[in-house]
Amino acid sequence: MANFAYIQITRECDQECRFCSNPPSGWKDMSLASAKKLVDTYQKKGYDGLILTGGEPTKYPHLRDLIRYCSKKKIETKMITNAQKTADKKYLRSLAKAGLRHVHVSIYSHRPKIQAFLSKKEDSLENIKKTLGHLSGMKEVRVDINITFNKYNADHLSSLVEFIIRNYPFVGHFSCNNLDPTSERARENTDTIPKFSDFEIELVRMAKILEKNKKTFRIERVPLCYMPGFEHVSTETRKIVKNELRPLYFLDGRGLVVQENFYRDKPKKCEACFLDEICAGLCAMDEYYSSKELSPVFVQKEIIKKKIIEDEDVR
Repeated sequence: MANFAYIQITRECDQECRFCSNPPSGWKDMSLASAKKLVDTYQKKGYDGLILTGGEPTKYPHLRDLIRYCSKKKIETKMITNAQKTADKKYLRSLAKAGLRHVHVSIYSHRPKIQAFLSKKEDSLENIKKTLGHLSGMKEVRVDINITFNKYNADHLSSLVEFIIRNYPFVGHFSCNNLDPTSERARENTDTIPKFSDFEIELVRMAKILEKNKKTFRIERVPLCYMPGFEHVSTETRKIVKNELRPLYFLDGRGLVVQENFYRDKPKKCEACFLDEICAGLCAMDEYYSSKELSPVFVQKEIIKKKIIEDEDVR
């Protein structure tokens, strides 16, 4: 897996997602000069590329100029977007013309009412579909899909990826993250926080469909005991095995944060698990996610480590 650095360029957004981890908070957008300086810093440190995030990056007034600068510096640049503003084909093409070559489109559900409920935007899914339709004709832009597991899509994760594969076969990679229960919005809307048992069966079905269709994918914030046969696609496990870092720049006063430790809390029973050494554990243990849902598994960790090390996928 390539090492990408994250830059939060704005906290503004045109959706009000019920579990947003970085909602609008009054912090000013990053200046273009500061963004360029950070790009130079990451380049000197040898990172493989940058991921522009927010808020919603398309709300950043200098987005095209920043993309153009990254392109000039020959730095691979990805953008995570909710695909609302990019439903405007002219605008999306202007980003590609500036040098954007990789887009992560976030979607929660292919069921319009659920997507609208979670994003608090009635035409959210229609805009996502328009964006993906435009991208189907833009061969120079690679497209990934981001999915956040939550209480409302936990029962149809497999049909969601089938919908994407069937209608947008050019999508090659899926980033699947379990909901972060510690975010401000999630704490306000605890009904969105799933139990692992809510998506236990659907997660494996989803993974099998993606594997069958030769799609690459990563899963984050899910303990390995809920990923039988797919432990090697865990984002945290891959970083633990490869000893990778994750640099992130935040606008909320934290500034540059380099995540070096990917371990979270674990109950004592995890000590018996063969995968304890390479499993990240549980986020917000016994506050939002219960340790009672975890159980030791007895799979040889060397087999999983070998798969990770031999995997040449760089996403």
